[in-house]
Amino acid sequence: MTTLPEKHEQILQAHSGLIHRVVLGCKNRELVPDLEQVLGMAEKNGWTDLVSALRRILDGSRDESLLRPLDEEDRTIAEAVLRGLQDPSTLPDLKSEMDAGMAAPGIASMVHSARTGNTDALQLIANMATQMLQAGGDMAKLAAAIRPLVLGERDPNKLCEGMTDAGQKLMLDILKELAKLEAH
Repeated sequence: MTTLPEKHEQILQAHSGLIHRVVLGCKNRELVPDLEQVLGMAEKNGWTDLVSALRRILDGSRDESLLRPLDEEDRTIAEAVLRGLQDPSTLPDLKSEMDAGMAAPGIASMVHSARTGNTDALQLIANMATQMLQAGGDMAKLAAAIRPLVLGERDPNKLCEGMTDAGQKLMLDILKELAKLEAH
C-alpha cells in the first residue's frame, strides 16, 4: 500500500465514515438508508462538487474524469472511495484516533450552528454522533457529549468523564473552539 502524506491521512481519517458509507452504498443502497440525507446535508454545507462526484460514483461511474473539478480534500475523499470499491483493504480505519487539531474546529462549528438553531447542522451532527458511537472508545464518549454540548454544557470535568488523554484533548480543543465562536 502506498504511504500517503500526513495531510491526506488526516483527510481520510476525518471522513472515514463518509467514505465507508459511500462504498457500502455502491454495493447496496439498502445498507445505508440515510446516505442520501447525509449527502444532502453535505451539499447544503458547501460540499457540492464532492457530493456530485460521490453521486456519480453511486450511479456506477468509475471514470477518473469525475475527479477533475475537485479540490485536494474532495479529490482525496473520492479517490479513497474508488480505491475502496476495488480493494476494501485500502479503506481508512473507522476506529483510528481522530486528530484533535483537525476535528475540533469542525465539531465546534457544527455544535455552535446547531445551538443557534440551524436544523441542518443539528441533523448533520446527530448523524456524525451516530457514526462516532459505532466507533466505540473515546468516539462513543464524545458522541454521548454532543447533546449536552448543543444544550450549552461547557464543564470539561463532566464532558471528559471516562475519556483517555487523547479524548480529553479533543474535547478540550472543541471547548476552546466553542469559546471563540460564542465570543462573537
